[in-house]
Amino acid sequence: MAMTTNGLSSKLIRNIIRRVNTPTPSPTTTLTTPRFRSAQRTTINTTSTTILQPPPPVEPVVDLGMWVMRSRVMHVGLLREIVLGVIKHTSYEHFVAGADLEETGRTVQKLWESGLRGMLDYGLEHAVDNQSCDSNALQFVKTVESTQSLPPSSVSFVVVKITAICPISLLKRVSDLLRWEYKNPTSTNLPWKLKTLPIFSESSPFYHTLQKPSPLTPEEEHDLELAHQRLVNICNKSIECNVPVVIDAEDTSIQPGIDYFTYSASVMYNKGQKPLIFGTIQAYLKDAGERLFETKKAADKMGLPVGFKLVRGAYMWSESKLADSLGVESPIHNSIGDTHNCYNKCAEFVLDEVSNGPGGLILATHNLESAKLAAQKARDLGIGKDSEKLEFASLYGMSEAMTFGLRNAGFGVSKYLPFGPVDQIMPYLLRRAEENKGLLSSSNLDRQLMMKELKRRMKAYVGQGLEETENQFKSQAGSVVKLN
Repeated sequence: MAMTTNGLSSKLIRNIIRRVNTPTPSPTTTLTTPRFRSAQRTTINTTSTTILQPPPPVEPVVDLGMWVMRSRVMHVGLLREIVLGVIKHTSYEHFVAGADLEETGRTVQKLWESGLRGMLDYGLEHAVDNQSCDSNALQFVKTVESTQSLPPSSVSFVVVKITAICPISLLKRVSDLLRWEYKNPTSTNLPWKLKTLPIFSESSPFYHTLQKPSPLTPEEEHDLELAHQRLVNICNKSIECNVPVVIDAEDTSIQPGIDYFTYSASVMYNKGQKPLIFGTIQAYLKDAGERLFETKKAADKMGLPVGFKLVRGAYMWSESKLADSLGVESPIHNSIGDTHNCYNKCAEFVLDEVSNGPGGLILATHNLESAKLAAQKARDLGIGKDSEKLEFASLYGMSEAMTFGLRNAGFGVSKYLPFGPVDQIMPYLLRRAEENKGLLSSSNLDRQLMMKELKRRMKAYVGQGLEETENQFKSQAGSVVKLN
């Protein structure tokens, strides 16, 4: 009897897991989104597998997620499987486009049918050696190639992380040397340095490099060359597939190295009116506006179309903690209002620049006021969807009312589409959400819609699963009684 009971318990647990991992049909929900200004209201039908409702309050969700991922639960095979199964059919399906390129392609197709485009973002962690860098670079190339099987123009950008194709330790070394060169140009020689655009301004933080760093060793120079070649391979494939690349930003300790890769590739590949390579400017940094101006001015002198993705930023806590530990001023703006003001002014500057000249701008925001200001500015300048100079972007599963409002107003709008296996992508997303949770706030309407959707999903997957389990228990228990 003991063996039968143990076997029955295992079956009950497996049934719960099976229930969590088996999708159930969900009712179609109707989202009515306001169009900007005097445009008519539009009704959009979506299901849980297409474009989802906006998110709940970010802070408690992120805190709970981080606690679970760091707890001992994730080291117990069976419990880990249960947790990942629940995550996959709740938060994962809301914020992640798919487990692989095939699933992500279906998401892109559905976005395209709704008048939106996708920015493909393969969820990769920082690389530590050349082997992992080679593997990651291959994944980026495959991601670019995958766009050829999708509707033309349905993918607006492929997202590349330099931290995934260059060892993080090398990026820190390169960043230190670039900082030292900027402050000591006559006494610093960097033989490996390629032609690039301005990386610093006078107001940039330099406290990461307090003493002269040693030159790169021959081995480090070789590794740097390998990293450059990986980026070249990705860029060559993007030219072949006619899809531009946007390079993500990181914290200020390694951002100079990332900008070096970005701008040296921009010098190599950006031609004509439309840039192939887009860099990222983080508006929560005090030097953002000055660096943006210096980079654009230098690009104009070189006759280069330059592309920028404008974000607010995602490393507030770690940046402030480091600056405080060193007794120096934080590189982050003193208030959220200052960050908003910087973001809006940077957006206005670039829109003015590209309205009558080369270049492009991605406005990545979940802030409705910033979106409205930029939309009005673009309309005043005659920048519309057909110009291909402006793309609004937001995270998949967030700010849907704003997303469709911008789409209905006639602008190009993309959703940032992280994708990858659940056990790989969730730690990646949660670590970034933990840094960014102070800025990832949504409207009350967004929160109410998402909470309703999450409750529905939990009820569907857990409630129905328990009912099936109870019925199975009764059936098997009856069989056991008969046998005895």
